[in-house]
Amino acid sequence: MVSYRNYQLRTLARPDGYTGLDRLEATLPKRWYIDPSQYARELKHIWYRNWLYVCRADALPEPGSFKTYEIGDQNVLLVKDRHGEIRAFHNTCRHRGSRLVNQPEGRLGALALTCPYHAWVYKLDGRLFKTPNLMDDGGLDKSLYGLFPVALKNWRGFLFLCLAENPPPFEDMFNGAENLFANWPLEDLVVGHRATLSLACNWKLFWDNFNECLHCPGVHPSLSELVPIYGRGITGLKDDPKWKEKAEVQDPRYRGGIRTGAATWSMDGQLQGPVFPGLSDDERRIGALYMTLLPTGYWVCHPDYVRAVRIMPTGPTTTELHVEWLFAREALDMPGFDMSKIVDFVLSFLREDGGICEVNQLGLSALPFDEGVLLPPEYAVKDFQDWVRKQLR
Repeated sequence: MVSYRNYQLRTLARPDGYTGLDRLEATLPKRWYIDPSQYARELKHIWYRNWLYVCRADALPEPGSFKTYEIGDQNVLLVKDRHGEIRAFHNTCRHRGSRLVNQPEGRLGALALTCPYHAWVYKLDGRLFKTPNLMDDGGLDKSLYGLFPVALKNWRGFLFLCLAENPPPFEDMFNGAENLFANWPLEDLVVGHRATLSLACNWKLFWDNFNECLHCPGVHPSLSELVPIYGRGITGLKDDPKWKEKAEVQDPRYRGGIRTGAATWSMDGQLQGPVFPGLSDDERRIGALYMTLLPTGYWVCHPDYVRAVRIMPTGPTTTELHVEWLFAREALDMPGFDMSKIVDFVLSFLREDGGICEVNQLGLSALPFDEGVLLPPEYAVKDFQDWVRKQLR
């Protein structure tokens, strides 16, 4: 796995190039994975302040199309206006705070938003249009009572929103790596399949698990067979303190990438559609290029498809994963095209990850346990947890 993370907080390599920690480190305290007050703190300082991925732009195909999203105790409405622009608003009426739209998605027939409580009507650009009251409205200035806007950005067909009144610069989210996926035609891809997994674990436990591969040999046997270096409990050549001894070896057990004879991440390791044109030989060899954007999720580009994994906390000890598989339109239109080998393979190891994270969550309840310890190969877990600490300062 070759990856980019937007939360690299320390010098990743020692002078000899080894990426591991140079000493044991304490984990976050267990109450940060359990305590409702800590969860509320994280919503306020992390989830309500950072850019969050919600959906593909083509998920709202025509004027009047809408989708709603729960983020903690906030509900956000995305709608496409009559000019084709997608806008985001807090899903609340300016009259007395009623929710405007209760459905998760659909289309507004009148190309307007009407509050179900007292029938205030808003244009799809958020302006208050009329208040159909029988009594005098007291000289209400409609220009002062438009919907509360939410910041929205479109990055190569992926829509991100931020609940903060003054969002951080969107470009800063990528830390200079916006072009990491330059050889993949992200704008033109189509979602071929979606899945949602509900996990009984804190959102940070999933990220902790994502950021290390010590668990890979025991938890992911099929994935470790496809990506042999995972079977060694590491993700890259320099994760091994003796990496220099194997620096010139081309065996994927040491170099990384998918096994010899495989071409992509699928049940049999074989391509299920055409390779994206323009990929480099190295991009084809590694089989998976990762981009991680905290806290919202990660993207993985494979030679023949792309997947996006959106992470959303739903409570102190519950999390949802929303997974999208994206393909070229011509692949989906191929006679006999079967994405099941790709979808089933990804779901198999995501369910393995989810299951072991739930086991981890259960173990945290032990009375004497207060915090754990990070070993040298868990350097990326340390970086993630330091990112959390920094966000909360």
